[in-house]
Amino acid sequence: MRRFGTPLALLLGFTLLFAVAQADDQAAAREKAAGFVPLFNGKNLDGWIGSTKGYVAEKGVLACLPKGGGNLLSARQYSDFVLRFEFKLPPGGNNGLAIRTPASGNPAYAGMELQILDNTAKRYAKLKSYQYHGSIYGVVPAQRGHLKPVGEWNSQEVIVRGTYVRVILNGTPIVNANIDGLESLDGRKHPGLKRDRGHIGFMGHGARVEFRNIRIKDLTAAVR
Repeated sequence: MRRFGTPLALLLGFTLLFAVAQADDQAAAREKAAGFVPLFNGKNLDGWIGSTKGYVAEKGVLACLPKGGGNLLSARQYSDFVLRFEFKLPPGGNNGLAIRTPASGNPAYAGMELQILDNTAKRYAKLKSYQYHGSIYGVVPAQRGHLKPVGEWNSQEVIVRGTYVRVILNGTPIVNANIDGLESLDGRKHPGLKRDRGHIGFMGHGARVEFRNIRIKDLTAAVR
């Protein structure tokens, strides 16, 4: 007996894939019209400075090397912006998003760091509240419970405008803070809270955290 189910299933699968790809193209077109541009070209590290040996570009993915890491920063500086990207964490993965940071110094304090972390790892069970994913490190704790399971792609949006910092993880706001007048919760000096511009980048700690579809909308004139 001839079976017709498999060809039909393949046809439906191809139709679904085409529909998803078409939707992605339409979303990309809308973002481009709104002023978003790629921060990572998907091919190499052109436009980045700092630890360019600690990361690698692989088929559209920016990966922190397990034996690499360090601070990889955008060559351009930004003041107010909307940053969108996707990331995938390995078990126990740890990285960070640096914003408004100078080219030298520890971005967590010289600028600001938004944690990128596998909140579910046992090794992180006793961290301070301001050390979990999405938190402004040492300053503002993020809501937890909105990361996808380890190994799946997450989407994140970061909106920085003046003294306001908003972080949206997989469609849910997890930080909505006015940093004006705030002080560090860990007792350390945090001059980065007063900076109004700087580099954007990633702060790797030797785990293979992957990033893709990194794009930015500059809300002010970018400073080189």
